[in-house]
Amino acid sequence: MIKVNDKFPAGELQQLTAQGMINHNTAELFANKKVVMFAVPGAFTPTCSQAHLPGYVVNYDQFKAKGVDAVICTSVNDAFVMDAWGKSQNAENILMLGDGDGSVAKALGLSMETGGFGGLRSQRYAMVVENGVVTHLHVEAPKEFEVSKAESVLAVL
Repeated sequence: MIKVNDKFPAGELQQLTAQGMINHNTAELFANKKVVMFAVPGAFTPTCSQAHLPGYVVNYDQFKAKGVDAVICTSVNDAFVMDAWGKSQNAENILMLGDGDGSVAKALGLSMETGGFGGLRSQRYAMVVENGVVTHLHVEAPKEFEVSKAESVLAVL
């Protein structure tokens, strides 16, 4: 599993925009920036929709005030689902990026197999990445939601 002071692994995350699909290379996504990235097990799922994403939407301005260049939400869902979920949650300031095949979650060592629930998913986590290096990492214990919420990440910035 990735840890603090590790370089974020190479990979691609997808974003659906009005102009079409964008494939974001992770090296470019984090280069010369301070980024907060959080992952959820699935778009449109209860905790993710009722608490996790909304916390980042509501606190977005506080992240910006603390020098964060971008806030990214990712999930092992395709970019179409992430775009629809972002729109339904008024997350216009959050980069909603799909990890459709789970390759980034796997490269981070933060994937999990949920069997019949949904198959390969991401664990719930949040991290701060500065110029491609992980400076803070908050991985939730199974079925927990405490360390990766927006308020917990704001407290360490």
